Amino acid sequence: MSLEDHVEELASDLDVDKEEVRRDLENLVNYSVPMDEAKQSLRRKYGDGSGGSSSGPSSRAIDEVTTDDSNVTVSAVVLTSGRRSIQYNGEEHVIREGELADETGTISYTAWDGFTGDLEPGETVQFGNAGVREWDGKPELNLGESTDATAVDETLDVDASIGGEADLRSLEPGDRGITVEVEVLECETKTIDGRDGETEILSGVLGDTTGRLPFTDWEPHGEIEAGAPVRIEETFVREFRGAPSVNVSEFSTVTPLSEPVAVAEDAPRMPIDEAVDSGGQFDVELVGNVIEIRDGSGLIERCPECGRVVQNGQCRSHGAVEGEDDLRTKAILDDGTATVTAILDADLTREIYGGDLDDAREHARDAMDKSVVADRIADRVVGREYVVRGSLSVDEYGANLNASAFDESAADPAERAAALLAEADT
Repeated sequence: MSLEDHVEELASDLDVDKEEVRRDLENLVNYSVPMDEAKQSLRRKYGDGSGGSSSGPSSRAIDEVTTDDSNVTVSAVVLTSGRRSIQYNGEEHVIREGELADETGTISYTAWDGFTGDLEPGETVQFGNAGVREWDGKPELNLGESTDATAVDETLDVDASIGGEADLRSLEPGDRGITVEVEVLECETKTIDGRDGETEILSGVLGDTTGRLPFTDWEPHGEIEAGAPVRIEETFVREFRGAPSVNVSEFSTVTPLSEPVAVAEDAPRMPIDEAVDSGGQFDVELVGNVIEIRDGSGLIERCPECGRVVQNGQCRSHGAVEGEDDLRTKAILDDGTATVTAILDADLTREIYGGDLDDAREHARDAMDKSVVADRIADRVVGREYVVRGSLSVDEYGANLNASAFDESAADPAERAAALLAEADT
């Protein structure tokens, strides 16, 4: 069915003006809401044919708003407000989004074309006839042409910061209208296949006193360059490989800072189970014993086209290829709470193997068996405790830590055993 067919069906079933249904349905679909979910939302809003309730939307505290609501009236403080462009039917639309708060909690919002109310951070506003939809399992307010926004001369005691200023450690996917003060640690230009063909973007790593996160600048700002301390306003946060990623857009303001930004040298240390349960960490430090070296370690071959590991002369993307030799280690790290696979690149593998790529080739030739390289690595690391720093990703295939540092723990085994026994006795 086409969008127009869905509009016709809903307008007929709900006994509601077709233009109003079209506008609401387009707004939802425009925000990537699946059609079935969008139609269900409108059926809740208009009452499945009742034409809507004559009493109008009920007033709710934020913690009372649920995904079963259709339209509500909420009085809240605007915490953050950011803009973002989206494309629908070949046309570009600008939406506003952020968070609201009252004394009971916070809720995210999206303001669509046609909404003319004030969304200035710090203002207290009554939003009448605000739509409710489910987003990421939680209720979200949808502010549109039919939403009334009235400034309220009232101070609400909200337990949330106003204005969106945040440190990197506190950011979560879905945050919008965020301001950060950071140092650009890494920055490179990339060419991607964007909306309008090949597009240049910037990507890299930002740092502050709380940690480090990746970033993407979709509309490259000249102020963003490696080593630069900058204040970036009106950013939004997406998930990248299970961890937050800062997104800079054409609406973001980037201002150079006169003073350098202190950057944390150390990554946060976490138990493996906590790190895995988080879904991913861009920069984390894990400590555990290496209990096994997995297959695919030691002297391996990579596809010259894409860099993927070649098995039996076959690349998953390019078929039969002449593989190029490389070194890699996949070590299973266990701290007693969970396990993770630490993946070491060629440089780190050389350190624990005790030789370079030529040494590994010679070793394998002499033994007429490539597996001897992985065997030597296993002999040197299995059973020992290591401190591993890197980027953790978690998916259906398991948890993998792409290591940037792999150091044997300096902790005394006897002292660790005594500490564990003391902990078990308490």
